[in-house]
Amino acid sequence: MANILVFDSGVGGLSIAAALNESLPQHTLFFVSDNAAYPYGTKQETELVPRVIHVLEKMLDILQVDIIVVACNTASTVALPVLRERLSVEVVGVVPAIKPAAKISQTRQLGVLATPATVKRQYTQELIDSFAADCQVALLGSSELVELSEQKLHQGNISSERLTDIIKPWLSQECFIDTIVLACTHFPLLKKELNHVFMQHNKNIQWVDSAASIAKRVSFLLAERADEQLSPREYNNRAIFTAEQEFSSGFMQHLNQLNIVDVVCTPL
Repeated sequence: MANILVFDSGVGGLSIAAALNESLPQHTLFFVSDNAAYPYGTKQETELVPRVIHVLEKMLDILQVDIIVVACNTASTVALPVLRERLSVEVVGVVPAIKPAAKISQTRQLGVLATPATVKRQYTQELIDSFAADCQVALLGSSELVELSEQKLHQGNISSERLTDIIKPWLSQECFIDTIVLACTHFPLLKKELNHVFMQHNKNIQWVDSAASIAKRVSFLLAERADEQLSPREYNNRAIFTAEQEFSSGFMQHLNQLNIVDVVCTPL
């Protein structure tokens, strides 16, 4: 068996954790939220990379880990090379799912919904150039959507009017986007609400995110190591936060759905 660490600044990584828990329930899941430095999407690269390194190195000091999933598009697009160089375990990153989106779009018009940082990264443009060169690709960066995702998990309800304001450029009848990449791991938590807004404007959208692909990649990497001595099976999946935080009953229920029953705060 193996211990899988899923890492994000907030709760967006839970969308990746859910896919891993469903596909690989026999392994232990550590969900690590760097809520002390939340959100990552508004931070400069010079601040973000050292922070990610610091937190993950500390986690490896206290946990037995076989594979790390950086379940944050922003962190993945800037920190993966240095993490793979410095850390002693396999690191899997999450990048915008532009390639599969381009494969299924009928109108050849894509939307990429991300944090402002991911929208600005050269890596995102390279993905577009490599896999969606024949498409028109609209980029929309929103930090507010991250906040709304967190609000939904902690409080339950969010305002559809706020969602409408954020995605307004894509709601006009002159916009023919038919496929949208949810290029932040927070955003799949809002897919139902986002889809409702588009349906109200008579638009049928295909939604693409990275969760299933990441689960498939982790499964493949662990299968490759089937003959190795991996970590012993932990009794419980665990959530670790880098700052003290109050958790609503709704949020705890969401963790329980992922079989996470141990929740601890480790200030960093």
